[in-house]
Amino acid sequence: MNYNFYHPKLITFLIIALLSVAVLVFIFLKLPSSPPANENINCNQINLPYQNPTLPINERVADLMNRMSIAEKIGQMVLIEKNSIHSLNDITQYNLGALLSGGGAGPKQDTPSAWLQMVNDFQSAAKDTCLGIPLLYGIDAIHGHGNVLGATIFPHSIGLGATRDPDLVERVAKATAEEMAATGIYWNFAPNLDVAKDIRWGKTYETFGSDPDNVATLGTAYLKGLQNYSSNYLNVLATAKHYVGGGNMEYGTSRNKNFKVEEGNITLDEISLRQTHLIPFQKAITNGIKVVMVGTATWNGKMNTSNYYLLTDVLKEELGFSGFIVSDWYGVYAVSASKYDSIVSSINAGVDMVMTPFEYKDFISNIQEALSKGDITKERIDDAVKRILTVKFETGLFDRPQSLPEGLSVIGNDQHREIAREAVRKSQVLLKNNNSVLPLSKSLKKIIVAGSSADNLGRQAGGWTTEWQGIDGNYGILGTTILEAIKNTVSKDTKVEYNKDGNFSIKNNLADIGIIVVGEKPYAEGWGDIANPNLSPEDLLAIEKVKTKSEKIAVIIVSGRPLNIKKYTKNWDAIIAAWLPGSEGQGVTDILFGDFAFTGVLPVDWEY
Repeated sequence: MNYNFYHPKLITFLIIALLSVAVLVFIFLKLPSSPPANENINCNQINLPYQNPTLPINERVADLMNRMSIAEKIGQMVLIEKNSIHSLNDITQYNLGALLSGGGAGPKQDTPSAWLQMVNDFQSAAKDTCLGIPLLYGIDAIHGHGNVLGATIFPHSIGLGATRDPDLVERVAKATAEEMAATGIYWNFAPNLDVAKDIRWGKTYETFGSDPDNVATLGTAYLKGLQNYSSNYLNVLATAKHYVGGGNMEYGTSRNKNFKVEEGNITLDEISLRQTHLIPFQKAITNGIKVVMVGTATWNGKMNTSNYYLLTDVLKEELGFSGFIVSDWYGVYAVSASKYDSIVSSINAGVDMVMTPFEYKDFISNIQEALSKGDITKERIDDAVKRILTVKFETGLFDRPQSLPEGLSVIGNDQHREIAREAVRKSQVLLKNNNSVLPLSKSLKKIIVAGSSADNLGRQAGGWTTEWQGIDGNYGILGTTILEAIKNTVSKDTKVEYNKDGNFSIKNNLADIGIIVVGEKPYAEGWGDIANPNLSPEDLLAIEKVKTKSEKIAVIIVSGRPLNIKKYTKNWDAIIAAWLPGSEGQGVTDILFGDFAFTGVLPVDWEY
């Protein structure tokens, strides 16, 4: 049979077929490849040099990198929010190197054992890769292991800043590290080394305050407490954040329409930036920090994430930082409208690990494309991966035994709660004490208590507790409220009456003292940016009501920053800045009733 190869229908068919093949090829090339095992080695070998804990870390790193494919190296550079992992096989298939739990992102059942099982399952998937490189698992345990039910919730850093006690801060960090390690998590996104210069910023409470020397001293104490060597490796890996100058972003410059300060612009000159905001990072590097998180601010119009001068010239070369730089949540992708260009700019600037935090397949594809085009060099990838792997070895991830359920008893134990209670009492700042109203006698006849924060663990704990934005109430946290602490402290003959709104029916005899515990609702990051931090109308009304029912009043302010109270305080007898004390409200009453003296010093200016 003769075929006419020029028949119109046949030509149309061939064109369609060719176009279809071309489309399929294009799609295939754009898909992130499943990283194959390195063809030069056999998988799952044992007794290889990088697996030998007696060898120097640099030799182990060199041996491991010589065995890695490009795809395996790229997998080490991505940090992923754990909720984007819908199949454990993805960890193995894409050789993923790091996961994190964002605020509130834990197992379905919020128990210590469920956390441990979840992390161990992730690590098992990583061990199933050809080279078995363990995951770095990170979390914002910035004032205790606050995502885990039953953990000790310490005062936020602003309160620790008021203690000016580096020994205490180091013990707080060590206790936090112990509770983290019990759940198999060895990377903490703390300490925050920002120097807070604007209390309208929602991250103010994450800082140690506005004094760069105090921030540097306490930040160093905190990182030492986390990274205290256990055996031959770090107990828990610390992260110095947010490099650099975030505490000086200008109000109203945020690129996020929902924020005012966060993700804003810094307009300081370089001398001022160095003299104030670089100091804590310099000290952290000198004292062994292994990870620096670059913030999402811009400095004079250029994002820190893509600033080669700040990341490479200053941090890595001038200051000699030998660890790795990680970006903040979606920080890389804000550099440019193009994700590809954003990634290329940031990695070339010096970012070693990218917190995507979700689109890891896109990230892998973009890095592969950048390498093929020469937009990112193999040498830059190797430098980043070498830094990451070195830190993984230093943290003992290849050598330390797996955490076991028996170790979970450390979470929220009496020793840790006593450290937290000490931190609470040392953080209390006495703002006013007319006629020596304080300390109170434990044998007063009648005390009335009011205010939104008197019986509310969520408000005591603030943001980054149970949920990213915190909670408003008494669920998800185990601890003692200030109201409970008052009742625990006074004599059995003292009558304590409580009404949140200050509605008391006293007709004749006034209460000996009215205690009103007021403050802020929980918030985190840019969602806490506010033009005028102040007390709510409800709290102010409660104060007025209690004043009519009491001989004297003491106002306790639970907040993450100074509040604008100056025009109200003339008729308040005593005022205490309690900051965000966390789970151990008994530390407040230790001071209130005179078991210990006030020693806290304002970490930021407060007009009252």
